[in-house]
Amino acid sequence: MRRVLFLCTGNSCRSQMAEAIVNARLSKEWWAFSAGTEPSEYVHSLAIRALSEIGIEHEGESKHVNKFRKMSFDLVITVCGDAEEKCPIWLGSGKKVHIGFDDPADAIGSDEEKIVVFRRVRDEIEEKIIQFLESRE
Repeated sequence: MRRVLFLCTGNSCRSQMAEAIVNARLSKEWWAFSAGTEPSEYVHSLAIRALSEIGIEHEGESKHVNKFRKMSFDLVITVCGDAEEKCPIWLGSGKKVHIGFDDPADAIGSDEEKIVVFRRVRDEIEEKIIQFLESRE
């Protein structure tokens, strides 16, 4: 079983969705984790909602990247530019790759307007991350 760590700043949206999607869709090949360089201490409720709409139940927990420094990973994927800048070199094991996505937490408007952005980012994560990990097999 290969392991992948998804990094972003707050570990509340993008990295959480990536972790949940990989664990739901590729659980026979990959074991996913997520963390943040400045964890928000919560997982965004609209990220949870967007995942549940595609049949993925995820509670998640916002975690600091230091929790994983001694763990062995095959890949470490930054999903936001800020995390890529703050972790230009991954000091743990695993090849670091950047696959960036817009931050859905920056969406403005009502919850119904914001969920549209969360769905788009969720779908982009599912498409790009799954395709990338499947190409590593």
